[in-house]
Amino acid sequence: MIVDEAHYNSFRKIFHHFEDINILGVTATPLSSNKKLPLRDTYNDIIIGESINNLIGNGYLCESTTYSYDVNLSTLKIGSTGEFTVGSSELLYSSAMMQSKLIDAYEEVAKGTKTLIFNSGILSSRSVCEMFKRKNYPVKHLDSTFTDRERAEVLDWFRNTPNGILTSVSILTTGFDEPGVETIMLNRATKSLTLYHQMIGRGSRVLPHKKTFNIIDLGNNARRFGLWQIPVDWKHVFIAPQMYLENRYKDEWDFEMENDYEMPEEIKQRFLSSSMEAFIVRDHYMRCIKKGLRPQSVLEDSLEDHFLRIRENSGDLEEAFELFSLLGEEKKYRIRQFCKCINATDNYAEWQIQTYNSKLRRRLISWFAVLGDDENEQEEN
Repeated sequence: MIVDEAHYNSFRKIFHHFEDINILGVTATPLSSNKKLPLRDTYNDIIIGESINNLIGNGYLCESTTYSYDVNLSTLKIGSTGEFTVGSSELLYSSAMMQSKLIDAYEEVAKGTKTLIFNSGILSSRSVCEMFKRKNYPVKHLDSTFTDRERAEVLDWFRNTPNGILTSVSILTTGFDEPGVETIMLNRATKSLTLYHQMIGRGSRVLPHKKTFNIIDLGNNARRFGLWQIPVDWKHVFIAPQMYLENRYKDEWDFEMENDYEMPEEIKQRFLSSSMEAFIVRDHYMRCIKKGLRPQSVLEDSLEDHFLRIRENSGDLEEAFELFSLLGEEKKYRIRQFCKCINATDNYAEWQIQTYNSKLRRRLISWFAVLGDDENEQEEN
């Protein structure tokens, strides 16, 4: 019996119907999709095939170049399966900041190439599609809700559009072969080594005119698993999968403490009346400690900075609240960075975010109320 895509490890349900047979499981990624049922419990041994690096060297696969864009994944939650939840991923990857980062990465690396984008959910994939449409790029969206006919039409369009962009959710990771793909965009984070290899593999097919392809990583996946072409110790994976993965995961890398918030360009344009000098929480915290001030004064200074920027760039309360919303990601980022400085819990950070927003909202209401009274008084005079 030959079992294809053996890493799914679900075919074992039929094994007891057969006696005195040899069972051969075949997969490019021998890591069980069920963490509670490792492959070693189903198969006696593993035979290691050629490495990706050797297949590239012998001309069977394309060489890849990975472009990694650091992404703050601290808002992602991990579900019972050990994977990042779709809900938390959708919130992150549908945000204006991530949409801006995606289009910038495409235009910097992959513009004009046949591009396949992998997303974690339908909402973020549709948002990506709409964003590329606004930029007048040839793009289509595909997900599991499409009928067989609709799916065939989309794939036929993609096959026949040299610079086409196809943004999808999960369904093209296996069983899909379009050799013309020149760029793979990972617009998601995953904890699955198998899924990581499957997504990238869609761009690795060789053609006479195609010997290389691009990988754009927007989920810190290469940091978590290593580059796609670097050899994996599959023997170790087979014998002790959990130990192997625990040694490879590097999500404890502290993004907030090493990087500062990057405001999308379209949001920057709404704050042109203010100074563009960045408010670096780490620097403010260190100065606060050296002067013997309360750590909380860092958030007070940050709130004052946000209040002034909103006040200087809005003419009324309605516009002020619009700018208040646009600064949502930056506000959360600053508070999380502050909580890292004082080693606070996630619950404390959530409470601080709510408190911060409440205080800033009250200040804006008070300011524009006073401003309105002054204008009324001037009109009466």
